[in-house]
Amino acid sequence: MHIMTQPCTISIAAKMAGVNIETIRYYQRIGLIEEPAKPLSGYRQYSPVIINRIRFIQRAKTLGFSLAEIARLLELDDGNCEQTRALAEQKLTLINEKIQSLNTMAGVLSQHIALCKKNSSNNHCPLIAALTEK
Repeated sequence: MHIMTQPCTISIAAKMAGVNIETIRYYQRIGLIEEPAKPLSGYRQYSPVIINRIRFIQRAKTLGFSLAEIARLLELDDGNCEQTRALAEQKLTLINEKIQSLNTMAGVLSQHIALCKKNSSNNHCPLIAALTEK
C-alpha cells in the first residue's frame, strides 16, 4: 500500500484505494465521499483524506456493513463509540442469525444428499422430489 500525501487524479485515487473509478463515482453520487471541485483546466484532485475514507468504506463492507450503515458510521465518526458499538452489535446479531440459518440449510441439504447417495433408482431423485413437494 502506498502512502500518499499529495492530491491525485481519480484513476490514481482508485488504484490507491483498491477500487475502480466507477466505485468512486458511485460513492460520490450517493454522498459517501465528496466530489472535489474541478479546476478550470485539468482534472479533479482527490486528497489523501478522500482515499482514506474510501478505504474505510471498503473495510466496513468486508465486515458486512451495508452502504447505508457505513454512511451512519461515517456520520458518527470517532467520538461516538457507544453508538458505533450499538450498530456493530446489531450487525453481529444479524450475522449470527444468518450463520444459524445457513447451518440449518446445510443440514437439510446434507440429509437430501445422503438420500440421493442411497438411492439406487435412476428414475427418481429424492432431492428433486423433496423440492417438488407441497
